[in-house]
Order: sequence, then C-alpha cells, then structure tokens
Amino acid sequence: MNKIRAFMLRATVGVLAAGTLAAGLMTAPTAGAQTPQDDSRQAFTAQTQRAGLTPAQAGELQDRVDGYLAEEPGSRQVSANRIAIEGGDLVVVAPGQRYARDLAGPGASGRAPAACAYGHLCLYKPGDSRDYYRCGTYSLPWVGDGTFNNNQTRGTTAKFLNSDRSVRWTSRAPQTGTATWTQVYYVVPC
Repeated sequence: MNKIRAFMLRATVGVLAAGTLAAGLMTAPTAGAQTPQDDSRQAFTAQTQRAGLTPAQAGELQDRVDGYLAEEPGSRQVSANRIAIEGGDLVVVAPGQRYARDLAGPGASGRAPAACAYGHLCLYKPGDSRDYYRCGTYSLPWVGDGTFNNNQTRGTTAKFLNSDRSVRWTSRAPQTGTATWTQVYYVVPC
C-alpha cells in the first residue's frame, strides 16, 4: 500500500513539475518579443513624429525628460514629453515649440499655452509647465523666472515655501501672476 502511495505522489509531483515548466515556457519572453517598455518607446517615437520633430530633436527632448526623471524621485514618463510627478504632471516643451503641450494629447502643436484646468495650480517657466492637482507639499527644483495660474476652487490658498519650508508668498485662487522660482523650494497647492 505504501508503495502505491509513493508511486502516486511521485506521479503527481512529476505532472505538477511538467505543468509548471510548460507554463514558464509559454510566458517566457522569446527572442524579438516586445516588452511594455518597448511599446511605450514606440508610442513616444510616434508622438514625436506626429509633432514633426526630427530624430535629433526627439533625442534632445528625451534628454531633457531624462534630466527631470533623475531629479524627481518617484516620477515616470507617460508620454514623449509628459512626466507624472508627485502631486501632478510636468510637461516639457518640445524643441521648436514655444509652449509645453503634451504630445500625446489633442492640440499638441505648442503654438498656444495649454489652459490650466479648473481645480489645478499651474506653474510655468520658459518651456516647461507643472500642473498640480493633488494637495501636499512638493519639491520645486526650478530656477529662473516664470508665471503661475492658481485656478483652484475660489479662495484656495497655494503656498510657495523657502528652503526651510517657511512661507515665502501665497496665492489665493483665482489668481495669476509672475514669479521667481529660484527662491521657491517647495509648493503647497492647497
């Protein structure tokens, strides 16, 4: 009786092992198979081509995006020139365009500034834009001058903080204006 049980146990283990091996072979990537990352790169390339960028311009854009990805912990690229950052999105202007527009979105010509959606705090510096739509305290690694659009719910106060997180200045929605980002280290949309 013990021999029969041992035989059945070995047979069951053998079948399970064969099934596991077969499942692994079916899901293992094959030579030339595409990964999700490859699919994203192809989509980003298509976006730059639709925008009329040359391969050199597309490379320049990707270098700028890579620079932001390196300085923004937890960020990820979601289109050829848009990065999901903590609290919102960052859009990098494409070479040859005046305003930052998501190349994956409609109206990606970059000939006019993108509207700041209601309920959002948008920051701009020549070429790039940040769109915050979540409350929190976020690092702002920008230098130079720019503008802002506090298009949040009426009366919502955005805070712009010094390096020690003390309040440098505030903006009560709705409000637009100019800013020097060099001395702003953190932003609190709401």
